[in-house]
Amino acid sequence: MTLTKKILIALVLGVFAGIGFSFVPGDIFSVIDVYALNPVGQIFLNLIMMLVVPIVFVSIVLGAAGLGDPLKLGKIGIQTVAFYLVTTAAALAIGVGMGYLLEPGQGGDFNIGENTYEEQSAPPIMDTLINIIPENPINAMSSGDMLQIIAFAVFIGVALAALGDKTKRIHQLFEEANDILIYLVNLVMKTAPYGAFALIASAIGDAGLNGLGSMAMYMVTVVLSLILHGAITYSLAIWALGKANPLNFYKGFFPAMSVAFSTSSSSATLPVSMKMAQEKLGVKKSISSFVQPLGATINMDGTGIMQAVATVFISQVYAIDLGFSDIIIVILTATLASIGTAGVPGVGLVMLAMVLKQVGLPVEGIALILGVDRILDMLRTSLNITGDAACAYIISESDKRREAKSSG
Repeated sequence: MTLTKKILIALVLGVFAGIGFSFVPGDIFSVIDVYALNPVGQIFLNLIMMLVVPIVFVSIVLGAAGLGDPLKLGKIGIQTVAFYLVTTAAALAIGVGMGYLLEPGQGGDFNIGENTYEEQSAPPIMDTLINIIPENPINAMSSGDMLQIIAFAVFIGVALAALGDKTKRIHQLFEEANDILIYLVNLVMKTAPYGAFALIASAIGDAGLNGLGSMAMYMVTVVLSLILHGAITYSLAIWALGKANPLNFYKGFFPAMSVAFSTSSSSATLPVSMKMAQEKLGVKKSISSFVQPLGATINMDGTGIMQAVATVFISQVYAIDLGFSDIIIVILTATLASIGTAGVPGVGLVMLAMVLKQVGLPVEGIALILGVDRILDMLRTSLNITGDAACAYIISESDKRREAKSSG
């Protein structure tokens, strides 16, 4: 049986187990979660997270060195950021549209007076841009600051390319380190079905059927928006810009999507998503190594959809009408904030608080969605990493066609 089938079966079994745990008394589920589900899920997460920083650093160094020309690297960087901003804006537009079409905040009893949400502040966008350059690269690696790690790795890669034969042994050392890390990824992936089962069962069992039921319409709206964005925006981009069949793309990338679904972390899934893009989709290693780690940090289409639907949902619950100009502000603010809040813990909720403030909605409304946010986070993470891979695939295919044209 292939790993993809094993993970898929584990996800399905995890969903049924989580629903079953909803009928178990809370203290019994707590014991099962603490002593069985949580340890298995956390060990799997730790195994993947253990590899994230080294694989991002090593692969981006090799990617930048492989591209050679800093101008080419800059061009790919501009194409990547442009793709991410455009697709995020499209995701937000879909989320807003579905929010108004399905009206998830109408007709429900949401007990808005009983909820509290402790707001976190996001750093100013200029601070984020300035802090991309690390003062201490070692500290950036120990704290897992992805933007700073990416920046430092790009500098090392450009230097290796510029110095050529002088540093060929260092270049070879990075290639050997990459081989070691890929071997470890393959090893860790053998535990993926067990980790996926534990994480899904824990999340659904913790939310409970009552909590899921009261927010059913909100969840349906977010899920449909995520599906539409993947089926329309990404599929059109892959077909029109990548000159490929979207179904083949999704089939090849599915194992990474399933791991993202269980871990709810773009960064944790990064080793797997890069492996799938390079081996199953044929994305050039130099492009995958740059585009996907950057996307895991700043590309948040799934999170953007959640913010758009949640904003409309909260406006409906509190009976506060949003005008057309407010909708434009929501789309612009959330699109720019996707880069400005990169690397902040709980980034989706931080960005949502910023958006709600911009259009005069109560930030306390975020408390309404906290109970089901963990479940939806799984789905939107799958969409986020799919967008990263789609961008890498499109740029890689374009680069291949350009090379074929120049050589022919």
